[in-house]
Amino acid sequence: MRMKIAVVGSAGGELSEEIRAKAREMGRCIARRDIIVVTGSAPGLPHEAVLGAKEEGAFVIGISPAHSLDEHRLVYNAPWEEYDALIFIGSGLMGREIEIIRTCEACVVIGGRSGTLGEFAIAYDEARLIGVLTGTGGVADHIPELLEVINKETGAEIVMHDDPEQLLALMMESHEERVRKGIAYRGPVIHEG
Repeated sequence: MRMKIAVVGSAGGELSEEIRAKAREMGRCIARRDIIVVTGSAPGLPHEAVLGAKEEGAFVIGISPAHSLDEHRLVYNAPWEEYDALIFIGSGLMGREIEIIRTCEACVVIGGRSGTLGEFAIAYDEARLIGVLTGTGGVADHIPELLEVINKETGAEIVMHDDPEQLLALMMESHEERVRKGIAYRGPVIHEG
C-alpha cells in the first residue's frame, strides 16, 4: 500500500515567495518518494505543494468541502485541475479537516492559521506522525508552545526541520519505525482527559 501524506497550511494571507517555494519543494520531495499527496484542495501553501508534487508526477488527492465540482469551483473558488481525484464530502471547510487527516498516515504542517490549527489538533489527537516545516510562519512556528499548553500524550510523533528534504527524511525514518512497531496505520486513539 502506498503511503499518503496530507499537506496542511495557510490557504491565504500574506505568503512570501520564499515560503511558497518551500511548500512547492515539500511537494516535490514527497513525490520523489512515490508518496500520494493529500490536501484540502485549497489555494495557498497546500496548492503550492500540489504543484511541486505534480512536477514530479505524483498522484494527488483533494478532499473538497463542497458537494460538487461546480460548488468547489464557484463557491469555494478552489483549485481543481491539478488533482488526480477530488473527493466531495459536502461538510464545509471545518468538516473536511477530519477527512484529510484520517485519509493519511502522516501530515506536514506549513505555516498555517486557524484551519491548520484544527488539522494539527486532529492529527495530534489521532496519534499521527506530524512533520512541521519550520521557518514558514503561522502555526508551524508555534508548535513547541502549543505542545506545552496541550500537555497530553496521545501517541502522536512530531518531527521538525526547516528544510523540506531533511524533514521528509526524518518523517520516513519515524514512519518506518512506527510500521515496525505496528502503530503507523491504527485508527483514532481514544484518550481520557
